Amino acid sequence: MSPGLNYSDPTKLYLQNTIYGSGYGKTPSVKDELTGFKLVGNMPAPAAVNGWFSDFDVGVNYADRSKKKRQPEGGINIDPTKYTPIGAEYQYSPVDLSFAGLGMIPAWNVPGAVGRYMTFNPTDTESYLISKAWDVKEKVATLFFKGNIDASTFGIPMRGNVGLQVVHTDQSSQSNYFDGTAPVGQQVKPLNGGKKYTDYLPALNLAWSLTDDQTLRFAIAKQMARAKVDQLRSALDFGVDSSTGKPGASGGNPELDPWRANAVDLSWEKYFGSKAYVSVAGYYKDLRSYIYTQGNDRYDFSRFVAGYKPQPGQPDALPVGTYTAPYNGQGGKLRGMELTASLPFNLISKSLNGFGIIASASFNSSNIEIKDPESASSVGSGFITLPGLSKRVYNLTAYYEANGFEARVSQRKRSDFIGEIGNFNGARTLRYVVGESIVDAQIGYNFTEGPLKGLGLLAQVNNLTDEAYRTYAATKDRPLEYIKWGRTYLIGATYKF
Repeated sequence: MSPGLNYSDPTKLYLQNTIYGSGYGKTPSVKDELTGFKLVGNMPAPAAVNGWFSDFDVGVNYADRSKKKRQPEGGINIDPTKYTPIGAEYQYSPVDLSFAGLGMIPAWNVPGAVGRYMTFNPTDTESYLISKAWDVKEKVATLFFKGNIDASTFGIPMRGNVGLQVVHTDQSSQSNYFDGTAPVGQQVKPLNGGKKYTDYLPALNLAWSLTDDQTLRFAIAKQMARAKVDQLRSALDFGVDSSTGKPGASGGNPELDPWRANAVDLSWEKYFGSKAYVSVAGYYKDLRSYIYTQGNDRYDFSRFVAGYKPQPGQPDALPVGTYTAPYNGQGGKLRGMELTASLPFNLISKSLNGFGIIASASFNSSNIEIKDPESASSVGSGFITLPGLSKRVYNLTAYYEANGFEARVSQRKRSDFIGEIGNFNGARTLRYVVGESIVDAQIGYNFTEGPLKGLGLLAQVNNLTDEAYRTYAATKDRPLEYIKWGRTYLIGATYKF
């Protein structure tokens, strides 16, 4: 970019109206409450099965969650007849945008300037704001039974557990929607919805202690994960196309099923002493149900258009239209492998006592493809992979631990993935995220004798290399964000007595 003006001069920083007004603000408020209890009992295994089981756990877990969101919004207004300079007390140090060819640009305290020079009176009664207020409730009751295994198969010691969870979910949502076709004074209408369902989740986990300090692990289970609370909102934006009569809306879906999968895990571990080991693990998930946003072109809007009266010359409202919301997808596979190793260097040479590394690498793949109409501007209108899935993830830690000293440097590296973020107006959206490499470091000392015995000191730096967070639209030559969050420094002390 080659700007035609010098943007680095803070004395030329003014506030003034544009053709779109002088500004716009939102003041979202979220109240999230969770209450619950858990009751667990343990009993020894009866004599008839004590050759397989050591004891049994049985219990109940209950959680009651409610989430309320309100989002007043409104224009931020200023005197439209003049330029208003931003005082020095509201200005920050200039920001370097030389990576984009813009050089230095001024920065300022936006809330401070708004409070001093502008007026802002947000409201939630405008027609386009009605759907941004909603309540969601979840009541989840879980009964569980687990048998702890302590036995042997073919002379090989075996431990683990087998159990069953019965999970009953009651989800509901209350909100309003604005019907612009209704008479004035009757346009805000209630909209409630919900669903009840029960999941039966069996699970089996086994570990065999093989010879030569080897362990073989196997697990098989039916798994579930409930939808995010905001996806369960009943709120929607509704309207009718006056030229075609076709209704349309976008919003949430209080009748969502959870993510469900049948999962199998298998791993082999080999230990060398108390710290060294290598392992190979693989997993496979058969997704029976997952959640993504899509447009349903056959949605029944009959209850919304029942009282619709078109203007003269306009067509009647059709009963079927498009509703864009989270829906359940079915079918798909998710698989991966992880390699892990821990190597204390004193196995190589006694002179390297205290030094070592821990490394892991995971490789993941999925044949699931989804579409997200709400994120088409950044991820395209075609099929995309599951959000959050990196094909490759690496971790490496180098450490020194001896004589009370502890020091380590860790690196986490992952390949590109599709991430879910909050966009400029606070809504969720998907973006391609450039793979990142994050380095953390820490050093500490624990006093083991003398008057300070029991005292531990620790210093830590997160994101040591100040790695940038970068996103792009479709291809990397269309960058969207380049953000450096800086480093985080932590110091701490502990005392044991």
